Amino acid sequence: LTDNLVDGVVVHPASVRVHDEGDPYLVVAADRGTAAFSDLANSLAAEYDFWLGDAFASGGSAGYDHKALAITARGAWESVRHHFHEMGIDVDTAPVTVVGIGDMSGDVFGNGMLLARKARLVAAFDHRHVFVDPDPDPAVAYAERARLFALPRSCWDDYDRSLISPGGGVFPRKAKRVALSAEARRALGTETETVTPDELIRIVLKAPVDLLWNGGIGTYVRATGEPDEAVADRTNDPVRVNASDLRTRVVVEGGNLGLTQRGRIEYAERGGRIYTDFIDNSGGVHCSDREVNLKVLLALAVQRGSLAVNERAPLIAELAPEVTERVVYENFLQAQILTQEREASPHRLDGYEDLMVSLEQSIGLDRLLEVLPSSEEMLERGRMGEGMTTPELAVLLAYAKRKLADDLLASDVPESDEFQRDLIGYFPHPVVERFRSIITDHPLRRDLIATGVANEVIDSEGITFVSRLGTETGATPPGVVRAYRIARDVTGAPDRWTAIEELEGDIPPVVQHTLMSGVDDLVEAITRWYLGRGQLRLSPSDLAAIRDAFARLSEALPDLGTDAWSSPRRSQFGELVAAGVPQDIALRHAFQDALVNAPDIIELAQRLGADVEEMGRLSYLVADTFHLHRLRRMLREIRHADRWQRSAARTVEDDLGRLRRHLMERIIEYSGSQDAVGAVAAYVDAHRTRYDRVMRLMRSLTVERGDDLASVVVAVRRIERLFG
Repeated sequence: LTDNLVDGVVVHPASVRVHDEGDPYLVVAADRGTAAFSDLANSLAAEYDFWLGDAFASGGSAGYDHKALAITARGAWESVRHHFHEMGIDVDTAPVTVVGIGDMSGDVFGNGMLLARKARLVAAFDHRHVFVDPDPDPAVAYAERARLFALPRSCWDDYDRSLISPGGGVFPRKAKRVALSAEARRALGTETETVTPDELIRIVLKAPVDLLWNGGIGTYVRATGEPDEAVADRTNDPVRVNASDLRTRVVVEGGNLGLTQRGRIEYAERGGRIYTDFIDNSGGVHCSDREVNLKVLLALAVQRGSLAVNERAPLIAELAPEVTERVVYENFLQAQILTQEREASPHRLDGYEDLMVSLEQSIGLDRLLEVLPSSEEMLERGRMGEGMTTPELAVLLAYAKRKLADDLLASDVPESDEFQRDLIGYFPHPVVERFRSIITDHPLRRDLIATGVANEVIDSEGITFVSRLGTETGATPPGVVRAYRIARDVTGAPDRWTAIEELEGDIPPVVQHTLMSGVDDLVEAITRWYLGRGQLRLSPSDLAAIRDAFARLSEALPDLGTDAWSSPRRSQFGELVAAGVPQDIALRHAFQDALVNAPDIIELAQRLGADVEEMGRLSYLVADTFHLHRLRRMLREIRHADRWQRSAARTVEDDLGRLRRHLMERIIEYSGSQDAVGAVAAYVDAHRTRYDRVMRLMRSLTVERGDDLASVVVAVRRIERLFG
C-alpha cells in the first residue's frame, strides 16, 4: 500500500485509513538475482497508474543493467584502490594476491576480477566449487577469467585446468576430502595436507594475501566470541571464521554482509583495512537512485512535449557513461573522507561523542545495535589516545548525512536561489542543456538538493563538521551549511581539492592527506568567520568580488610577511616539492594557514577602498610587530588535556583574530595612511611607552617559560588593554 501522485497532488489508496503524512515515493530495489523481474514490476506500476512508471523498479529494458555497467564492482574497486594507495601500492599496476568469494558469472565478483588486471587470484569459492591457483600468471589468468565472465552461467568447474599453475585445481564442495599440494599449502599458508571442502574454505578465508574480495552471498567472518546464532546465516555456519584469524591486508565487500559489523571492527582494530559493505557496494544503489530521478524528469519532459516517447530510452542509454562516472566518484569521496577521519579521530572523540548523543536524541541512533562505543568507552579511548575504526566511522558517516539531509529538508535551503545550481548540477550535462527549464519542476527537487548538499558538505569537511560548529557557535545546521558554501566558494576550495585528488599515486599518501587537510582546515576557518558575523547570504556580485580578492591575496602571501615569518613556510614549500608536489600547489599550501585572516583583510580593504595586498601586508606587519604570530604559534603547540581546554584554546585563537583586526583599524585610523610599513612605524612611535610594555611582557614569557594556555590568555588581554 502506498500513496500515489496525480498532477502533483498526493492521492491515498482507496479504502485505506491513513495515519501518517503523504508519502508517494516507493521504489523496488532489485537484488540477489531479481534484476530480471524489473520489467514485470514496472508493468505492475503501469497497471496501477503509479506515478513513477518504469522508474518504480530500476534496470529493465529502459534502465541501466548494473552488470553491464559493472557499477557495483567499479564503486567497490574505489575502496580497493584507496586502501592500497594508503599503503603506497598502485593496485592497478601491482600484482597483488587475492582470495575471493564468488565466481566469474556473478556481477560483483566477475566484474571486480575483470577490473583487477594484475591480480593474482590464488583461490576463490562459491556454493559449488573451491578454486585454487597457487602461482597464477596474471595475464593468463585474466584472459581466462574474461572468458568465463562471457560464458553464460559459468562456474569454476569451467576453468581451463591447463591454465592453472602447478598444485592447483577446482574442487567440488560435495567431495569428501581434498588433498592439498605443497604449492597450494604455501600459497594458502597452511600445513594441513588433506582437508574437507569446508575446511578448505576456512583456509582460503584465512590465507595470507593482500586482498579478500567478497563478491558473493553469505556472512563468512564474525568477531571472536560472537555466536553463529547472532549472525543469522545458518548455511555458512560450518565455514565461518573469526576476524582474528584473517591474515589478508585488505577486505572489500562488494557483496552484502560478508562480515558482521563486530567482525569488521575487530579486524580493523588489529590493523586490517576495511570500510563496510554499504560503503563498498553503494555504487549500485546510487546508480539506481540516479536512474529513478532521471526517469522522473524525462517523464515530465515527455508529458510537456519536450521529448518524444521513442527518444527517451536511447537518451537514458546515452547518459550511462556520465552517470557511471559520477557514481564512482562518490565512492572515491567516501573512501577518501573515511581515511581522513580515521587519521584525525583520536583528536575528534569529543565531536563524535557529541554527535552520537545528538543522533540518539534526534533520530533514534541505537549505539548497541550499530556496534558503536558507549560514552564510557569513548572516555576510555580518549585516555588511551585511541581513535575510531573505519567501520564505526562509516556508520556515523551514514547517520550524519541522513541527519543533515533531514535538517535541510525542514529548512528553506531547498528553495534558496544559491542552492538551485545543486539541483541543476545533479543531472548529466546533455539533460541540463535540453531540459533546464523543466528540472526546477522535478517532484523530488527538495529531496535532491537536501541529499546532494548533505553528501557534499560531509564528504568534504567530515562527519562532525556541522554538529561541531553548531555546538561551538550556536548555529543551526542550515546556517552552518550556508556559511560553508560561502567559505567553499570564496576560497576556491573545489579547484584546490580537485588538484590535490589528481596527485593520487604521484605523491606519498601522507603528503596528500596533509594537502587535503590544509584546504579542509581553511574552509572550516572561513566558515567560522562567516558564522561569527552571522553573514550567511551573499549576492552573486559580492561573492565574486570576495573570491577575486581572496585569490589575489593568496597569490601575494609569500611576499607580504617578514623574512622570519616566511622562512619556515618556504622550507615547507621546499619539502613538499621534494616529495613530488607541483610548485604552485606546494607554495599555496605552505602559506595557506595565513589565509584564516583573509576575510578581515578583505572586508577592511573593501570598506576603505584600499588595495587588498597592502591590507594584507599591514595585517602581517601588525601580527609580527605585536607578537601575535608568536602567541598563535604558542597556542597551537600547547597540548590540551580535555575538551574544555581545547574549547578555551579555540576561544583565545578567535580573540587573537579580533585583536589583529582591531589593531589594524586603530593604526589606519591614527595614521590616515594605507602604507602598511609607514603606518605601523608611526603608530608604534606614537605609543612607544605602551609598546615597550608589550615587549617586556613577551620577554618575560621567554624568561619564565610561559608556554601554557594561561600565559597566552594573559598576554592577549594585556595587549588588548594597552591598545584598546
